[in-house]
Amino acid sequence: MADVERIEDDGERAAGEIETRVERRRSPRAPLVVRVSYATVDALFSEFTRNINEGGVFIETENPPPPETRVALHFQLPGSDAPIQAHGRVTWVQAASGSEPAGMGVEFDPLGADARRAIDALVRRLRAGR
Repeated sequence: MADVERIEDDGERAAGEIETRVERRRSPRAPLVVRVSYATVDALFSEFTRNINEGGVFIETENPPPPETRVALHFQLPGSDAPIQAHGRVTWVQAASGSEPAGMGVEFDPLGADARRAIDALVRRLRAGR
């Protein structure tokens, strides 16, 4: 597995707190299926993305960490030689239902210039159907 650094988890939830998902996306997601390795403070995982936009990514997983969990991400974009290494936080989780898979939405922390350009370019191509 790729080198994915472990990060500190500073998110806490009160006992019995109910998470609600509010649509806060600034731009629509584009479909993308690539393997992504991610690490929380105490574990490493390897799953697949389902979609991406300039601000984040949806990762399919049956056991997502809770919202506010900090994650380190490592993935390869199609057509790119350099892997993307990013940090972010879980903003929402969903259980599998009907045609929707279980998983989590991860909002990227500010990205480096190269990662930002690569993700933006890929999202534009995906939205254009190329």
